[in-house]
Amino acid sequence: MRFAPAAAALSLCLVMTASVTSAGRSDAPDPRAAALIAQGQAALGAGETQAAIDAFEAALAVDPGYTPIFIDLAEAARQSGLQGKAIRYYREALERDPGNFAAISGEGAALAEKGAVEKARRNLAQLQSLCGETCPETLALETSIARGSQPRLAADSTADAGPSSN
Repeated sequence: MRFAPAAAALSLCLVMTASVTSAGRSDAPDPRAAALIAQGQAALGAGETQAAIDAFEAALAVDPGYTPIFIDLAEAARQSGLQGKAIRYYREALERDPGNFAAISGEGAALAEKGAVEKARRNLAQLQSLCGETCPETLALETSIARGSQPRLAADSTADAGPSSN
């Protein structure tokens, strides 16, 4: 009984700490960030990757706790040909949400595009175990690996060969 007040105070501290740490995660973005995300996605759809990156980075500044912004940034980086930067964004998303299928798939696709096919296959195996063979993310990564494992020089070799003798 003489430890009851101390135990009550300790449990109160633990409850407050838990509520503060859970408040840091947000399931929905700040409305200002949501507007910037929509602007970035529209720019990305129009092929304006730098405008999309600018909008996503602004959204991240407004709401740094919203993890999906990192996936949007990674997609924009991939479209810009910056696979290394995309991988970094996907890994940041995975640190925050280790079971994020889009981040696992996107990282695997960026790895395949960069030529690290074996690492991409590890991501594929992880996805297959987490969400199954028919999961959209699994299918997208399988397609990316198949496309990334093909030699990229096939189209360029005809241009470098000089004029054809037809």
